[in-house]
Parts: sequence; structure tokens; C-alpha cells
Amino acid sequence: MNNIKVIQTEQQHKGYLKEVHDLMMLMPKLGSKESDRLELLTLVIEDYENKKYPIEPPDPIDAILFRMQEKGLKQADLIPYFGTRSRVSEVLNRKRPLTIAMIRAIALGLDISTDTLVGLLTIDSPQTKESIDWSKFPVKEMVTRGWLHKISGGINSSTEEVVQEFISKMGGQFKDAAAFKRGLSGEAYSPTTKYALYAWLARIVQSAREKKSKLGEFHQEVLTRSFLRDLAQLSWFDDGVKLAIEFLEKHGIAVIIEPHLKGTMLDGAALKDIDGTPIIGLTLRHDRLDNFWFTLLHEVAHLWKHIDQDEKFLDDLDVSSEDRREAEANRIAREAFIPRISWKRSDAYLSPSSESIDALSRELKIHPAIIAGRIRRETGNYQLFSDFIGNGEVRKIFQPLLNE
Repeated sequence: MNNIKVIQTEQQHKGYLKEVHDLMMLMPKLGSKESDRLELLTLVIEDYENKKYPIEPPDPIDAILFRMQEKGLKQADLIPYFGTRSRVSEVLNRKRPLTIAMIRAIALGLDISTDTLVGLLTIDSPQTKESIDWSKFPVKEMVTRGWLHKISGGINSSTEEVVQEFISKMGGQFKDAAAFKRGLSGEAYSPTTKYALYAWLARIVQSAREKKSKLGEFHQEVLTRSFLRDLAQLSWFDDGVKLAIEFLEKHGIAVIIEPHLKGTMLDGAALKDIDGTPIIGLTLRHDRLDNFWFTLLHEVAHLWKHIDQDEKFLDDLDVSSEDRREAEANRIAREAFIPRISWKRSDAYLSPSSESIDALSRELKIHPAIIAGRIRRETGNYQLFSDFIGNGEVRKIFQPLLNE
């Protein structure tokens, strides 16, 4: 057995294959010299073949389509795994990425390996570098905002290195190409904006880490309906916006204000850093008090109900979502401000007026902008009660933090 060597040539490979065949015909007893030689030859051949003929990991969507064909499933049969019929269509047509929740459901329901669904490429592999086009990050805007140092020339290797370093500071949040492609949920995500969204997310994570020494200790069990109700009632105070941020950070939740990047329709985000620190990002895209408060509680609801270590929600709250998690976050936020029974019985709902808005505001101890905003959204008439919604009242509070 001492003359068995690592295979260097195809001729050597063929010679070992023939010897393996001959030994197998002898059917050697376990533990014999022939049996041991057969086992060693097999290992050497497998090592050579794995290196020379590597098997590429199957494409997740191809794997799902294959399993559907194998089991005779239709797209409608996948709704329990994806949430809605439209999501099934978007994912199978590669217009929407798989989320962690989808991957878990599909792995169990369709018996597909999670490795296949997540992907096996690492950020250092040639395949990954080709799949991430670093030139598509909004470099000019990132430089203008001071996120990157000024880079001379166009998109070149040095630019790629600077952008890659900036994004990689997210650590485990951006560990591989699979995470880049499939780590985002929410209506603000689209394939055309994913580079800008990841740049924004990287900035949010980095800013949150700078705050960590000032955060209280986070305990998941603190997130309850009562917690959200206490947060909602801070809106009653003149300095309620600042009090809300202080309240969340006291409980270990980092709140970062960062305007959205051009082309993205983003109101807010909810995610957790690699150490479990919960993070809420707000863009103040709509500079109104009603939007600020609803977005804030919507993101806290995500942290309570939907966020795991890998999931990141990016929300465009102008869109009516079919995702049950978005619907649940909306419902939780609405209930925290105005319980359903109180709303349906209130004059603000039955006969909206300045007086009825003010009366319900005093009764529930919440800002009247929240009530006016709800009326406008439910009626679809955004001309109503414009004087109540706090136009231009939010950004000025955070102006020192904004670089616009």
C-alpha cells in the first residue's frame, strides 16, 4: 500500500480505477490487505475526482421546480410556504428572493436540503465575486454622505475594495452571496434597488454599533402589547419623538435615523445585529408625525413577532402588502395606538372632524396626528386634516443627524 500516491495525471487515475475494479471482483474479506488497499484507493480516487470535477451546488429555484414536478404540485400548493399566491409567482420567476422563513418552511414541507436553498458560495470564492457587481453600489452618493472616503477616477479595483470593506463591516449580516441575495424581506425590496438597500443597511448597522455602549440591556420578553402601548402614548407629549427614542434605547433597541438612498422607496427597517442587538432604521422619507409614529411602532412589532438573526425587514408603508407578517405588524401598530373597539365606536371614525379627532386624542393620550393619519389612509383622501398630521415636524428634531 506504500506505493499508492496522490493522483497527478489522468493516466494514473485510469490505472487506479482498473485496480479498484479488479479488487472488487475478488470480494476481499474485511480487514485483509486487499480490502485495506481497496479502501485507500477509493479515497485517493474520490479526492482527485472531487477536485477535478467539482459538483456545483444546485440552484434553489431549480430544486424547488424539480420537486414540484416530482410531486405533481402546482404553484397554488406552495402558498403555505410562501404566504401568498403572488409571492409564489415572484419567487419562482426569480423576481423576489427566498427569505429565511420561506427556506425553513420549504425544507420541511418539500424535503429539500437547506444547503441547497441557502446556497454554498462564500464571499471569497470566484463565483461569488462574479455574482456581486460592486460597481452597482451607489458609490457617488455614499461618498457625498461621508460613508466612504473620496475615490478618484471611475469604478475600478480600488473602488471595489473600498465598497467591499464598507459592506463587510456588517460582519455576519453580509457573510456570503446567498445572504446578499436572500436576506431581505419587505415591500421596499426590489432586485433593482438591492445594492442601494444593502449600502443603507450597512450604514445602519455601523451607526447602531457606535451606539451600543449607550444602550440598555435588551430582553426579548419586554416586547409586549403593553410595551407598545406605553411607546404609543409617548406621542402625547410635546417632546414625544425624542422620548420614544430614549425609551427604546433604554430597553436595548438601537434607533438610527438615516435618509433613504435615491431610487429606494424606504420608510423604515427592522433587523438584528450579529450579537442579537435589535436595530430600527428610519428614513423620515415622509416628514410627518403620523408617518413617524406608525413606522416606528410597525418596526417594533417586527422585532417582537418576526425578526430572527438573519431576517431583515425593509418597509415601504405606502404599499398595501399581502405578506401576513406585514399585515400583522400593521395590525399590532394600529391596536397599540387605537384599539379596534374604541376606533369603531368613536366619533372620529363615525363622523370625522377636528373636534372628534381632538376628543379621541385626549381620551387615548396619543397625538392627534396619528388619528388624522388613520382617517386619511382608511378613506383614501389625503387632503383631509392636513393641519393635523405634523408636516415638517420630524426632520427638524433630528437635523443635526441628517446629511442632506
